[in-house]
Amino acid sequence: MKDPVTTAELPSFPYHPDPMATGSVVAGDTECLCCGQRRGYVYVGPVYAAADVRAELCPWCIADGCAAERFEAQFTEVTGEAPTSVIRTVEQRTPGFSGWQQERWLTHCGDAAAYLGRVGTEELARYPEAAQNLRATLGETFFASLDADGQPTAYLFRCRVCAGHLAYADFT
Repeated sequence: MKDPVTTAELPSFPYHPDPMATGSVVAGDTECLCCGQRRGYVYVGPVYAAADVRAELCPWCIADGCAAERFEAQFTEVTGEAPTSVIRTVEQRTPGFSGWQQERWLTHCGDAAAYLGRVGTEELARYPEAAQNLRATLGETFFASLDADGQPTAYLFRCRVCAGHLAYADFT
């Protein structure tokens, strides 16, 4: 059995700035299926690949793209307009997040947005632009039922260009 690698910090993910806070990466001593190391952290979000590799990849193998290359995997799907290089970075080198339905990574200002996490009506009060757009799309009754820890829930993003906030909602 290999010893865990002591690491001070996770790799940087510009499009998912805090994957520990969002629950996509957790502390764990699982051996990474890609690099064979125990690094103290494991990715627990979705993996779209032919092989079942969920909860067996380290964040470093996601960040450097070797997990996507080795398993022909992607970790999310970008919806909207962005350069091909950005779409590849998000889909193949960024931890995804778990949703109730098919997850979608939002774009804004010609770039992929940064995923901040799940939010409900209470949390959306701090993001009036995202709240207003969701209210208009969902209606007041559905909007009022959004719950960060339950369903329906919303997924909050921040535009990396204009710093505006956007979100979408789903449920089972």
